Amino acid sequence: MGNLNEYIDITSFGHSLGYILIALIIFYIGKIVFKLLNPKIDITSELVHKDNFAFILSYVGYFIALVIIVGGATLGESLGFYTDLSHIALYGVLGILLLQISIRLSNKLILPNFDLKKEILVDKNNGTGVIEASIYISNALLLHGALIGESTSLQEGLITFITYWFIGNIMLIVASKIYTLWIRFDVHKEIEADNVAVGVSFSGAILAIGIVIMNALIDPFVDWTTTIIDVCIQTILGIILLPIMRFITDKVLIPERNLTDEIINQEKPNIGAGLIEAFAYVGSAILITWSI
Repeated sequence: MGNLNEYIDITSFGHSLGYILIALIIFYIGKIVFKLLNPKIDITSELVHKDNFAFILSYVGYFIALVIIVGGATLGESLGFYTDLSHIALYGVLGILLLQISIRLSNKLILPNFDLKKEILVDKNNGTGVIEASIYISNALLLHGALIGESTSLQEGLITFITYWFIGNIMLIVASKIYTLWIRFDVHKEIEADNVAVGVSFSGAILAIGIVIMNALIDPFVDWTTTIIDVCIQTILGIILLPIMRFITDKVLIPERNLTDEIINQEKPNIGAGLIEAFAYVGSAILITWSI
């Protein structure tokens, strides 16, 4: 045992197990909260009996979002093992509630022309399932950005956490609206028609905006004016870059075909083309975060 202690810090290893355990507890709480706030959804039936892939996409996106939030709460300077556990639990549970609020806001504001849940549960619309997953993950990225920054107290941290989420959601909704305006087809109509390719490409745009906004929120907090200006500037940059990257993708990656034709004008929409477009959006967002 003495030799083992020379290579393994038992205390540190125990703390790591504690962090993993609290994360698993948060995931379980996340499952319970999801069920309580969505009482009409029979999760087991959707996952196993109906093999509803649209719901599976959304549900997995929800838990990916929880991983991102817990990661943000776990990273950073330790304040002591038990304090760390309490903060991870607090931010994790609060993050769960904010994710549920986010998905309801998005249902009303990002895609207001139809009911996301109906599309997923009744129509088994895989494109809508991908979009809902991207909304969960994008909101988690916003919360992750809020958690990475330093706070002088728990109260300040909670205020920053919620305020950053609110600011980020406004920008995410505005950017999504602008996307549906400049794109050369009716996003609502195509998604409601079960066009998975459009759902994938739109999800890429949502994730890209989430990544850009997260990058702005990660910057050290100076004051609220500076934060809001920084978020606005980077969001505008992301919005400008989306159509540029779509044009470049259209001309460089698939020069012999038209991206819009592949996505909406085929008898069977080309999901691969939608994925390429989504990659272009997310890839450009990552480049922005590395460059700014």
